[in-house]
Amino acid sequence: MSPDWHPERHELHGITVVVDTSGPEIFVGRCDDLDDHQVILLDVDVHEDGDDGRSKEEYVERAARFGVWKKFDRLVVPRSRVVSVRRLGEL
Repeated sequence: MSPDWHPERHELHGITVVVDTSGPEIFVGRCDDLDDHQVILLDVDVHEDGDDGRSKEEYVERAARFGVWKKFDRLVVPRSRVVSVRRLGEL
């Protein structure tokens, strides 16, 4: 169920999420909306597997502990590339 203040938005609206893709990228940002076609994120950081010597999993572990630095104000990820969407706070 969507929050009362944004009934047209996905239930993850406003929640910081981790969006893993089928490619080397993984995204952390606030979910603006998601549907069958796309995931829209705000205040987004992106990591590519192996950047800074860290795997996707290591990056997410660090993001869960310390947060992330925003690289993009808004980013749209095609749903066809999305493997999973998880709440960062649950990791």
